[in-house]
Amino acid sequence: MKRTYLLWLMVIVAMQPLFAQSNREFNWTGANVYFVITDRFANGDTTNDINYGRLVDYGSEQLNAATFHGGDFRGMLAKAHEGYFKELGVDVVWMTDVYEQIHGWMSGSGSVNDFPHYGYHGYYPLDYTQIDKNYGTVEEFRALVDELHSQGIRVMLGANLNNPGYPTLLDAVQLGFAEVPYTAEEAATHIRSWSYDDFYAERLRWKGWYDRSWLRMPDEGWNESNPLEATLFGMPDYKDESGDAVAIPAFMKRKWRAEGRSNDPWVNPSARELRRDRAWSPSQYVIAWIAAWVEEFGIDGFRCDIVENVHTYRWQELNEACNIALARWRGNHPESIASTWDEPFYMTGDFDSAGIERREEYAEAGFQSLVNFYFPKSGDLDAIVYTWQAYADAIQQHDDWHPFSYLNNSYHRDAASDNMAACATTLLLAPGVVQIFYGDETGRGLSDARFNVDSDQAFRSDMNWESIDEELLAHYRKLGKIRSAHPAIGRGAQTTIDVHTCYRCYNDDEVIIRVAPVAGQPIHVAPHFADGTTLEELYSGQEVVVENGSACLPTCKSNVAIFVRK
Repeated sequence: MKRTYLLWLMVIVAMQPLFAQSNREFNWTGANVYFVITDRFANGDTTNDINYGRLVDYGSEQLNAATFHGGDFRGMLAKAHEGYFKELGVDVVWMTDVYEQIHGWMSGSGSVNDFPHYGYHGYYPLDYTQIDKNYGTVEEFRALVDELHSQGIRVMLGANLNNPGYPTLLDAVQLGFAEVPYTAEEAATHIRSWSYDDFYAERLRWKGWYDRSWLRMPDEGWNESNPLEATLFGMPDYKDESGDAVAIPAFMKRKWRAEGRSNDPWVNPSARELRRDRAWSPSQYVIAWIAAWVEEFGIDGFRCDIVENVHTYRWQELNEACNIALARWRGNHPESIASTWDEPFYMTGDFDSAGIERREEYAEAGFQSLVNFYFPKSGDLDAIVYTWQAYADAIQQHDDWHPFSYLNNSYHRDAASDNMAACATTLLLAPGVVQIFYGDETGRGLSDARFNVDSDQAFRSDMNWESIDEELLAHYRKLGKIRSAHPAIGRGAQTTIDVHTCYRCYNDDEVIIRVAPVAGQPIHVAPHFADGTTLEELYSGQEVVVENGSACLPTCKSNVAIFVRK
């Protein structure tokens, strides 16, 4: 604990000059986060669609459920230049992991293996020291991050300390860590009869890949009921409890030697010196590799994967390393507006079935939230004010912890798709961090992957740029901009007035929110706004004067009315 305290003190001291120049407008507590699967968002460069010998077209949308679809940094940058994120009131873009993914496919739906499953989503890392070529180059990523920063938008990536990606047939052929009776072309072809369990037991045999000083695997008989020992879905699991020094695996060194300087456009410059053996444990390597992305690009936060499966002190080590890296980046880039931002590195994460309650050990490790699985997703306007009250109260209780809520995300398509306007109202006016899943705002539908055994892949369909629900998008944009302009919505203390109405205030910002308003029906605003006060209803632009403690709208153009003092 003494070492931890000293490291954190070094970070605070290093950041002090930057704190003094801070932009005070942003606060993570009320952030509007846009979560995007890069590969599925926008294809800005078709020349980088196929890499590493991967196949992308197996003949149908159903079979292509988990291939790479072409989305990249240049596509996102074009949308950023158009102002797409700013128009939504977004102040954080959360991108799926950019690290180079496994080259080959894993069996979709486990033993069923009904489709080839690639690491398009960023959850199957192969090489943490460079960008996956399907997404773009280092300089394209830098341009994207810099553009978002110039718009006042923070950038969040994923961080996974639990596991590398699976060993696959194509990777075995290309990297030589197992003997397989296939050419690279044959290994890229989907083989329905292939069994991952048989492969690692009979072919891999722990020769040339990560050895058991790095990883645990299911064949060792670990206690799968203990999340710190579970090998989820048969995935290789870093032994994060190990403090023993290990060498970088031989296959990785061979990979780097074979690539030479040809991969320079994709190698993270801050990670290049981390490609040699140190007296480090497995987790120390992974933490250093991940923190290098903060140091090189000024990444502002991480969403951490399956946090309960990694020892808390490892997350604390990651947090410390990232705060040091971010302070270093800010000091080295005085030309960037982001160098003046004062907030420490942000960490949230997925903890299965977490709600809004503060978890002491994770707060001490540097987390400011855990993803809230329990935000209501039906769009029920008759109950949401009381949910908001609980969230606002939680924020007031803890200045270092807040809710982080969503309707849909990469693993859960839970929101009522036929009631998304109401769902958007409940989410975007909620206290705490709110997360929009790409395409929720445009009416993006499910792909034919819904017919696979693993139907979750259908949640990750391509962005529907050609079939946007313009009315829904306009609703998201209007609410997002209102939220952005009024910190009381995301951070304020709440007073519930009645089942449909509440008051929120933060410093001198005051709002009255009324859901399901009815034209001509009085909306109670007393004692917060006195009789004779002129109010503006932000959604419709109407002005009303308070009479008898109430405001009354002659017309209602939405499922919500938001009043501020004119």
